[in-house]
Amino acid sequence: MTEDLKPTYVEAGGFDRDMNYVPDRITRGARRPEHGPVEGELWPVEPGRYRLVAAKACPWANRSIIVRGLLGLEDVISLGTPGPTHDKRSWTFDLDPGGKDPVLGIERLQEAYFARFPDYPRGITVPAMVEVESGKLVTNDFPWITHDLFFEWREHHRPDAPDLWPADRREEMEEVMQRVFTEVNNGVYRCGFAGDQESYEAAYDRLFEALDWLEERLATRRYLMGETVTEADVRLFTTLVRFDAVYHGHFKCNRNKLTEMPNLWGYARDLYSIPEFGDTIDFDQIKAHYYVVHTDINPTGVVPKGPDESLWDTPHDRDRL
Repeated sequence: MTEDLKPTYVEAGGFDRDMNYVPDRITRGARRPEHGPVEGELWPVEPGRYRLVAAKACPWANRSIIVRGLLGLEDVISLGTPGPTHDKRSWTFDLDPGGKDPVLGIERLQEAYFARFPDYPRGITVPAMVEVESGKLVTNDFPWITHDLFFEWREHHRPDAPDLWPADRREEMEEVMQRVFTEVNNGVYRCGFAGDQESYEAAYDRLFEALDWLEERLATRRYLMGETVTEADVRLFTTLVRFDAVYHGHFKCNRNKLTEMPNLWGYARDLYSIPEFGDTIDFDQIKAHYYVVHTDINPTGVVPKGPDESLWDTPHDRDRL
């Protein structure tokens, strides 16, 4: 997603995320998928046809980078990485030579959106799947992008790719992911963008109630769904890894730090030690994005020096579970 435009607020001052995305799906043979909605066009799986544009700074985009790596799709779907800061119009490719994406040849992701929808009225969000040849946006529907990378691109997965959606746990996993999304992934934003004290305190209580539930759940299992990593872990990790660096202070989620919740902290370091997770994290980009872009919250644009990111490399004991 993006935080380049002011978030939507409900009347009471609470935060309400705009969840309207381009609903197209990329599926095997452009078939009707087994799971989820089909409200847009269907595009065929085809190696080399699409470029995933995903900023490392953004937690929602970070999910897709992790899943792409876990499944071994690096040579099948190329990756474009916008820089961490942007103006109100669009994410930009200011980290690339000449300020242009080297494959798409564009300066702003907005160009791919307008190539498909000249009057696109919403925010320019990441992650986005873009067709390389036409330069047009295919979809920015982030939950289904990672879902379809697993289910629809299977014949291109590496041989030892993890089962991110185990069939025997899918129903429970959907429930866990829904609570993680509403109460944690979105909960930190609900705190940070609260428009009044009452809304903030209600959001704060909801967030930490969910974190306490996760702390208890992870006391007896290594990962959210048991002994193996699933998509549920990917979705939780991208919020946890940003918690102390951004959400604790910037979004006022300050009952305690992640480092003060033993099970969650050990779990997060366990995931971070997996290269496909840890190698996607750039704390400088993460902090620059939030502290520079959110001028309403941090008008000075000053970016904190801490916390000490070397703590993420300290040993964990999660393998005991």
